[in-house]
Amino acid sequence: MAQILADIRTEPLGEVAMYDYCVIGGGIVGVATAREILRRHPDASLLLLEKAGSLGFHQTGHNSGVIHSGIYYEPGSLKAELSRRGAEATKAFAAEHNIPFDVRGKLLVATNPVEHARMVALYERSKVNGLDVEVIDRAELIRREPAVTGTGALFVPTTGIVDYRRITDVLADSVRAAGGEIKLGVEVVGITESTDGVAIDSLEESWSAKQLVVCAGLQADRMARLAGIAVDFQIIPFRGEYYELPEHRSKLVHHLIYPIPDPDLPFLGVHLSPTADGKLTVGPNAVLGLAREKYRKFGFDGRDVWEYLRFRGFYSVARANMRTGMGEMRDSLSKRGYLARCRKYCPELTRGDLLPREAGIRAQAVLRDGTLVHDFMIERTPRSVHVLNAPSPAATSALPIAEMIADKLGQPRRS
Repeated sequence: MAQILADIRTEPLGEVAMYDYCVIGGGIVGVATAREILRRHPDASLLLLEKAGSLGFHQTGHNSGVIHSGIYYEPGSLKAELSRRGAEATKAFAAEHNIPFDVRGKLLVATNPVEHARMVALYERSKVNGLDVEVIDRAELIRREPAVTGTGALFVPTTGIVDYRRITDVLADSVRAAGGEIKLGVEVVGITESTDGVAIDSLEESWSAKQLVVCAGLQADRMARLAGIAVDFQIIPFRGEYYELPEHRSKLVHHLIYPIPDPDLPFLGVHLSPTADGKLTVGPNAVLGLAREKYRKFGFDGRDVWEYLRFRGFYSVARANMRTGMGEMRDSLSKRGYLARCRKYCPELTRGDLLPREAGIRAQAVLRDGTLVHDFMIERTPRSVHVLNAPSPAATSALPIAEMIADKLGQPRRS
């Protein structure tokens, strides 16, 4: 997926304080990685740098809080393996640190014969992935969820909900307790890898490290290029717009209610998700974003848009998903269309039930030929590891992803 440039510098780094490890990115994957490194190497020095003013601000803090089971993912993929391991690890970590979580289970609802056939195929995939899944008929679906309609459903009992930003904060406490340093509000503008370390520059300060980990999420491609990696992909932002139901409707369903995925569509579609703070959300859709890090409805960043308009892969994605994309944009501008998608399996929802909620932004890696990268993508250079693509279920999978990164790093390297 990425070609390491051969012209890594050979001159030594300047007189700058050297850390054993530096982690760029304060989302849940970056913070979990910092913690895992210090668990393995308690005497190592570590610095974590985050551009935002708080940890977990972007994708970690703008997701639905679902502890995913891994039912959707291709058997043998990193997502399938790491989400299954991550679900268990996330629950164990939350229990150990008294972080509330709720394992309610998920119902994947089929609403017509075509979806029912896909449901059966998905059940077969779930068995290959080693998941505990139950097939239930229409009568049992109505018994469990009277407000939901369908021809049948798959019940995944291990799916839960949690506050991932809270998990990130507790992970960060562990990093600090182990002697790691965390600096917020630091935008990295330079990364230079040499034979004896990596120089990291911001506008105000510079650091050096024997090994570097980059978990930059929405900026993953830019950080990779900054580090001298020739990448054949680009991050294209997709807004996931949610609605929140009124408090008196928050008990409308108990389980998480998900659709049967359409293999012809790039994303999953809207679903009903209870949250760890007692709310009930509907969403998300998937609308092309006009900015990577602006969450208001028409937030715009000229650099972000100009970059993907110059990228050949963007036009391949646009052509392949023109009809779907137009429908997503229409429903983004009109509650009526969005509501129709929700009422497909929850017909008693009304337009007045859809209250505003802050959107999320998915960092979607797209290859130059227009292929959407669905699996996790991690690259290694002699002294760094770059997490290039980590969309959902990265939050669920953060702890085993951190273990994988720590495995790639190995022991602290000598200069």
